[in-house]
Amino acid sequence: MNSCTASGIEGLDFVISGGFPTGSTVLVEGLPGTGKTILGMQFLYHGAVDHNEPGIFITFEEFPDQLYAELLAFGWDLKALERANMLRVICISPEILIEQMEQPNGLFENIVNEIGCKRIVIDSVSLFQFASNDLKESRNTLYKLRNILRKLKLTSLLIQESNSSEQSEVPFVNYLVDGVVRLSLKTHLNEYRKRTLEVLKMRGCKITEGEHIYRINEQGIHLVPALSMIEDKTAMQLQSFGSTGIAKLDELLTGGIPKGSCFMLDTNSKANYRYIIASVIVTRLLKGDHVALLLSSLVDLYDLKYLCQLFGLDLDDYVKSGHVIFIEHYERQRPPGYESSTIHAGNMTNQEFKNTINEKLGYASSHRNESGDEWFLYYDLNTIVSQRGKEFVIKYFAEEVSKISSAGMSMLALSNFTEIGYETASFLERTSHGVIKTWVDGSYQYLQVLKSPQGNMSSPFLVENIMTKPFIRLV
Repeated sequence: MNSCTASGIEGLDFVISGGFPTGSTVLVEGLPGTGKTILGMQFLYHGAVDHNEPGIFITFEEFPDQLYAELLAFGWDLKALERANMLRVICISPEILIEQMEQPNGLFENIVNEIGCKRIVIDSVSLFQFASNDLKESRNTLYKLRNILRKLKLTSLLIQESNSSEQSEVPFVNYLVDGVVRLSLKTHLNEYRKRTLEVLKMRGCKITEGEHIYRINEQGIHLVPALSMIEDKTAMQLQSFGSTGIAKLDELLTGGIPKGSCFMLDTNSKANYRYIIASVIVTRLLKGDHVALLLSSLVDLYDLKYLCQLFGLDLDDYVKSGHVIFIEHYERQRPPGYESSTIHAGNMTNQEFKNTINEKLGYASSHRNESGDEWFLYYDLNTIVSQRGKEFVIKYFAEEVSKISSAGMSMLALSNFTEIGYETASFLERTSHGVIKTWVDGSYQYLQVLKSPQGNMSSPFLVENIMTKPFIRLV
């Protein structure tokens, strides 16, 4: 596994899975005023202070005294680092720099060895490209620069000025380097400007794609990764997770569905959600949990039994042992022996329905607590909406989530937010601890974690069909 060099920006390290690959050459590009020099010096300063890694800052345009004064505003005493042999700030011309870098035991190599340099920032390589009218010569110069930095095993940031926010042609240096980080400054909400950072590539790193907002404050650059929310510490205190049976989904949820929580699965009419549901149910039953299933009009008990068989589980065995309860609103055939495990709710009033569920699941039952039984609930909320109305769902769901949390159970509830309407969907989303969305767009199905107790959201994943269980893979 490749080692990483911390960037000095916590959010950026998260986006690039720990830091810049050690020894890599990374381009930092952006328009004037986006904070490229600040990012470069933050990389060097925290490398020296936090990781005992000396660095060199090479500038072609700014004098050292100007940098010392400007960056002291962030509490970065560059002169003190220079006195401690942890930093060198060098103002030099591009031509002399390349000349010195090419000389064995020249000025550049001597400085690197003198301080034991590990990191370097060059501000900016744009001058290399514009110093010559000969395109071939400027490209050869950039090749030399990169190769020398690699030879000396320096983790390097090369700063490049962008001429416009939308470049029609990708600069040559972008292909040459190991990584590209782009800083942008855009109009936001008509009156404000938004700073964003995007990692366009980073060889040897898994990156969190997309534009991430950053601010420049009194400590330097502070980046907040996209798709990040506040952690629900109350739910996270439970520290007990139930696997979904889908490895990547468990990873996104930091282990699975937490005990005492309720998750929504929002799906559109074209999406195939059955494998997701079946995987969760089978995984819970195999773990020894008791499972209560409120069925939909589209999946009857024969369908459910067949899905379980695909996952290698004989549902009959769990019906006989009393580990599963079915809540049925429709009059339809069911497999032999399933009658005693089925609650017929179709003709019940709303109050009868609530009383029956409370009795069967025994939320407040001391016997259940003493026996140590773990319960998992799967509810098709579209069925409850169609059979009992939206008003009932809103009131009932809030009560159900409260009971589930206090009893240490967990729930996965299926719904189509588009069909049930914005107001009801918003309420369900607010009330639940987590939201997983799956949908079809064109010829592809996607899945995304939109809310979780850990405070994380995910980017959209492709749902790929595979031949072995759980029959889907998130890519």
